[in-house]
Amino acid sequence: MKHHLMHPCDLIVMYMKRVYFYGMTTTSGGNISLLDEQRSMWITPAAVDKAKLRAEDIVRVRADGTVTGLHRPSSEFPFHQAIYAARPDVGAVIHAHPSALVAFSIVRERPDTNILAQAADICGQVGFAPYATPGSAELGENIARAFAEGHDSVLLENHGVVCAGRTMEEAYQRFETLDFCARLIIKARMIGPYQVLTPDQIQMFRRHRPELPEFTPEQHTNKEKKLRKFIREIVHRAYDQQIMTSTEGVVSARVGPDAFLITPTGQDRKYLTEEDLVLVSGGQRENGKLPSRSTLLHKRVYERHPETKAICSAQGPSVTAFAVTEGPFDTRTIPESYAMLREAPKFPYGAQFSENDTLAEALSAECPAVLLENDATLVTGGSLLEAYDRLEVAEFTAQSLLNALPLGQLISMGDEQISLLRESHLFRR
Repeated sequence: MKHHLMHPCDLIVMYMKRVYFYGMTTTSGGNISLLDEQRSMWITPAAVDKAKLRAEDIVRVRADGTVTGLHRPSSEFPFHQAIYAARPDVGAVIHAHPSALVAFSIVRERPDTNILAQAADICGQVGFAPYATPGSAELGENIARAFAEGHDSVLLENHGVVCAGRTMEEAYQRFETLDFCARLIIKARMIGPYQVLTPDQIQMFRRHRPELPEFTPEQHTNKEKKLRKFIREIVHRAYDQQIMTSTEGVVSARVGPDAFLITPTGQDRKYLTEEDLVLVSGGQRENGKLPSRSTLLHKRVYERHPETKAICSAQGPSVTAFAVTEGPFDTRTIPESYAMLREAPKFPYGAQFSENDTLAEALSAECPAVLLENDATLVTGGSLLEAYDRLEVAEFTAQSLLNALPLGQLISMGDEQISLLRESHLFRR
């Protein structure tokens, strides 16, 4: 989606509704602003239903202080103004009260974004602003001071969070990713101590970019066009179900013996289009497009397992909690979970970047799902729908395990029950 072509009012409405309908704020809570080329601030109004916000509701505050619009600007206008004054590089600001981040603000703790490499890159280290009355000049000073120190995401004591970026898209991705980190850490603590990545491990992620030569496809077959549409639908579904985030989640599907489609890097999953998908054929990438960082791993899986037709990976918040802790992701607790996922072993961080083929070899019909330490769930399938089904089952299984923890001891199926299960229709479907 070409955000730079959108009017500021339309852009703010689109992202405010996205925040609201993703469950990250309330009808009256939260505010968004952006600066235009004339340094005028466009900001959400005070006391207007976020779910029914319209472009004409957005308020413009010019650089000379002149206010135009149908409503008063947000009561939090002072801290937006203070952030822009402290950080000339900032072009958009988002503030809201996601429950997980509010929980961290209440206990005066900041989410450790080093729990995931993508989060460390997108959010950086989180700043902290001491409490002050909402809407006050003092609160604006506290928040602006944290941004002036170089933070792009700032937790507000007993309040919520503020994230900023050069663009609205960048600010939103920080906001959503930080909320995901908070929810992930809370779930992980239900299991036990969680582990974070070292600077060297994060650098491993940053260095890993597939270097593939480009080619221009002669034509796009009907099969490829249908797959493009289906992949787009699956990615949008995964985002709506909060199994993927705007910045994380990969889907690929085999087009031919040596060709597959894969999601691009750096594209918002919610707005992914069929044209954004990248065709990889004969070790080359479709010209002008950057495929996922995991392209080479997908390529090796397809080469070694002709029966594999699709691969998906994502960071569902519940199953990823098991990927960042030592707690066992016990698929033997639920028949469908074991039938769909098998043992779902955990691989150490970095296996997805290594040229060693251990991970690619493991992802077979007998091992169609794995957890990648401090990263994601990776699944394969004989069809795209089967692979995505496994991704959903992994997240639902993890939710069930987490929900069971306060209730009592988790009881797994025994060897005899597993043996009978392996002979049942669930293993033959």
